[in-house]
Amino acid sequence: MDLAVQPDLWAARQQMALSLGWHIVIACFGVGFPALIVLAEWLGIRRGDADALRLARRWSKVLAVLFAVGAVSGTILSFELGILWPGLMRTFGDVWGLPFAIEAIAFFVEAIFVGLYLYGWDRMPPKVHLWTGVPIVIAGVASAWFVVTANAWMNQPRGFDVEGYIATGLVTDVDPWAAMFNPATPPQTTHMVLAAFMVAGFGTAAVYAAAMLRGRTDRYHRLGFLLAFGMAAVITPVQITVGDWAARFLADNQPIKLAALEGLNETQRGAPLTIGGVYVDGEVRYGIKVPNGLSLLAHHDPNAEVIGLEEVRPADRPPVAIVRAAFQLMVAIGTGLLALGAWFGLVWWRRRRLPKTRWFLRAAVLAGPLAAVALEAGWVATEVGRQPWIAYGVMRVEDAVTTAPGIRLGYYALIGVYTLMTIGTVFVLRRLAAMPHDDELPPDDASREAFVAA
Repeated sequence: MDLAVQPDLWAARQQMALSLGWHIVIACFGVGFPALIVLAEWLGIRRGDADALRLARRWSKVLAVLFAVGAVSGTILSFELGILWPGLMRTFGDVWGLPFAIEAIAFFVEAIFVGLYLYGWDRMPPKVHLWTGVPIVIAGVASAWFVVTANAWMNQPRGFDVEGYIATGLVTDVDPWAAMFNPATPPQTTHMVLAAFMVAGFGTAAVYAAAMLRGRTDRYHRLGFLLAFGMAAVITPVQITVGDWAARFLADNQPIKLAALEGLNETQRGAPLTIGGVYVDGEVRYGIKVPNGLSLLAHHDPNAEVIGLEEVRPADRPPVAIVRAAFQLMVAIGTGLLALGAWFGLVWWRRRRLPKTRWFLRAAVLAGPLAAVALEAGWVATEVGRQPWIAYGVMRVEDAVTTAPGIRLGYYALIGVYTLMTIGTVFVLRRLAAMPHDDELPPDDASREAFVAA
């Protein structure tokens, strides 16, 4: 498509990026946060722990708010797929539409059980109420999994005659199941689900770390921190292992994206890994080179050949500087979170307590927003690294965008919508945080004792 036909391609991209970037953080809490709530309630019932039950109640109210705003932002995204990218949906809707349909079912299941869980406090036997939270966890993970399979398809289009489409422009031999279970699905869905638990865990822990820095070191706050931070810390090394798997997948299936992530111009054996630095004028400057490191990372062979950007024409290369910077940022934050989790784990293993220094709590406060930044950076690397393709090797972005006018106005309007949603969400969450803890258990003493003892 000639850009003169759609001069607002930039606005369409920015609108999609804003919507996805905002929604993905809220969606992570929809995936990981319910597990924390169920864990807290389980501990409260099993051990007769009133603090754990207070946490579960408080967190369930937060979940209700995040679920509502997540539903709104997710709906905006679903409309944008059709409005902004009709070329993609018109051509391949029959191929990759199945996971969206199944995700909608998972979302409705989640919504039903969120309602039951919220309404069921004090109206169900405690153990029955606990079990109503389990489908929320399962449905939240399922929703994320099915949506990410659709994105994985964009990185590895399958489920139709790819060569026939490239030759004729016709989509034939459609197999939606093959599209959903494309080669990118296992590493990408696993990476995303684990990232969701990390964002939810570190983000929640940051709130309690900040409170502890202000002197709120009672057991309620310490338990809230331990549950959330412990979950995220345990998942972090697993996530890094999955990241290695994803890198090797790129080396075999999207070598140009890997070359962009690493700023590798020339195809070579024994390719070095460059840590840090900036990509300027076609080369990485000021970085630290690890001899044979990229070959070892990508193929587990220090002498393996790694494809460079030179293998494709410049028009088919992603914007390397942006992609590499995002990838380096994600890796740097992930490494820092791993070190912070190791610090916590070592002290807990030896002393059964948190590190005493306030620097640990300060680092834990930073870990919350940094985990979200790493998530966003990872998506930038994934999506921008696929450019100029909206469906890798099959359809370019400019061939998928709408030709309708006014896209730039829609983008500006969306900025206003998300600004209001952000302000409203923060306001409501701050009001919840200011509520007294005494309302987190049934009001009379007999009911409290019965709930805790059940």
